[in-house]
Amino acid sequence: MTGLRYVYAVCRPLGAPLQAQLTGVGGDPPRALHHRGLVAVVSHVPEADFAEESLKAHLEDLDWLAATARAHQQVVDALTVVTTPLPLRMATVFRDDSGVRVMMEEREAAFLRTLERLDGRVEWGVKVYVETPGAAAGAGAAGDPAAKPVSGRDYLRQRRLRSRAGEELWQRAEEFAGRLHGTLSGHADDARLHAPQNPQLSGAAGRNVLNAAYLVRRNLSEEFVELVDAVKDDTPGIRVELTGPWAAYSFAAETGETADNRGGKDA
Repeated sequence: MTGLRYVYAVCRPLGAPLQAQLTGVGGDPPRALHHRGLVAVVSHVPEADFAEESLKAHLEDLDWLAATARAHQQVVDALTVVTTPLPLRMATVFRDDSGVRVMMEEREAAFLRTLERLDGRVEWGVKVYVETPGAAAGAGAAGDPAAKPVSGRDYLRQRRLRSRAGEELWQRAEEFAGRLHGTLSGHADDARLHAPQNPQLSGAAGRNVLNAAYLVRRNLSEEFVELVDAVKDDTPGIRVELTGPWAAYSFAAETGETADNRGGKDA
C-alpha cells in the first residue's frame, strides 16, 4: 500500500500482538516496524491528507482533527495494554519506512533512556475545580437563601457576600489542591503541573485550580486511585477529577524525542 508512514509511538519489541481489529488513522491497521532494539508502530496514510499544505488546512478542521486524535489515541491506548509506549505527537509522518528507521537510528539513545525510565509506569491525570458558588454564595448572613434585592444597598450587600464567599472558596481550593498534589507526588515517581484549563475550551464546569499528571508504577496504581477517591467528596464546592491510566505523554517529551508535525518527512 502506498502513502506516507504515520508514527504513533516507539516502544521495545512487543511481547503480545495488537488487537486484530485495531485500526489507525484513516482506517489502516497499525503494524510494527523493527529497527535494532526499537519498534515504531506505524500505519499508512494518504499523502493528499498529510502533505504539508494539506495538513495545515486539516489542522483548522475541528471535525477532521477530532477524528484523527481519536484514532491516534486508540492505537496508543492499545499499545499501553501490552507494553510501555513512548507516544509521538499526533500527525508525525515520514515519506517511507526508511525515513522512520533513520529517525529511530538518530534518536535511539534518547528513546532507550526514556523507555527505561517509563518502563512499567503509566500516567494518571488529576484536576481540581472550584464549583460555581451559586445560591450558597448568595446566602444571607443567617444562611437563608438570597432573596431578590429590594434596594440598591441590598444589592451591593449581596454582591459583597457573594464576592467574599467566592474568595474564601478559592483560597480553600488552592490550599486543598496544594495538599493533594503533595500527597500524590509522594506516591508517584514523577509529577508535572500543567497550566490550568480554560473552561471555554475544555467545557468543564468550574474554575480549574490544579491540572497535574503523575507517573505511577502499574502495580501501585490501585493504591494511587484509592488516595484520590478518598478525598473526592471532602470539601463542598471543590471537585476532583481523575483520568487514566494513559501512556506517559507528560513525561515522554523531555528528551526531545517527539517530532514536529512533519516528523522530518522528506516529502
